Amino acid sequence: MTAPDAGRGIWDGEETRTFTGLPHDSFRILHVSTGNVCRSPITERLTRHALADRLGDPLWGGVVVESAGTWGHEGAPMEANAETVLAEFGADASGFMGRELLDEHVIMADLVLTATRDHRQQVISMGHSAGLRTFTLKEFTRLVKAIDTATLPPLEEGLVIRARALVRAAAALRGWLLAPTAEADEVFDPYGAPLPFFRSIGDEINEALDPVVTALTGVPARA
Repeated sequence: MTAPDAGRGIWDGEETRTFTGLPHDSFRILHVSTGNVCRSPITERLTRHALADRLGDPLWGGVVVESAGTWGHEGAPMEANAETVLAEFGADASGFMGRELLDEHVIMADLVLTATRDHRQQVISMGHSAGLRTFTLKEFTRLVKAIDTATLPPLEEGLVIRARALVRAAAALRGWLLAPTAEADEVFDPYGAPLPFFRSIGDEINEALDPVVTALTGVPARA
């Protein structure tokens, strides 16, 4: 299942970060790695798969999930091993094309999740007030696990409202809940590695995504 495209849109310059061609009640998650052919495609498609599994709604309540790379291979397919890993999770790898990270991607994103701290720094260095909404994936997972989800708006108020509150709560915890090691927030690059290493990275990403999607939707993964 692929996410419906809510439109690329153009930033209209308002402080609320609304966009021409985008519904105001959308929430965009942007996954960032280097080439946008391994880690970020896996993370993008596993996020979509997890949302569909929990919500059973092709619109996912207004959530749009996409990815790009700081040195993205524009128009390239994802690595074959990445496709294999996604298939093993039951996730859809079809129709993917790599993208180079552009200003408009950061501007439109409500949440940016990067593979490494270096990617996070590169996103933040682009400006666009991205600091409070940009995390490494594992950093965001660690912060989300410390949030009492009972304090978040219930899903009945809308997934977008809940998602924005989750990002604000995670940003408020940053600086108070530090990583145990420098490497704890990193997802290492499997590019050129054999399939078993890709599988280990897929497992790592899936494990990091589970508490995030559970907090976002209020629905645990199916047993």
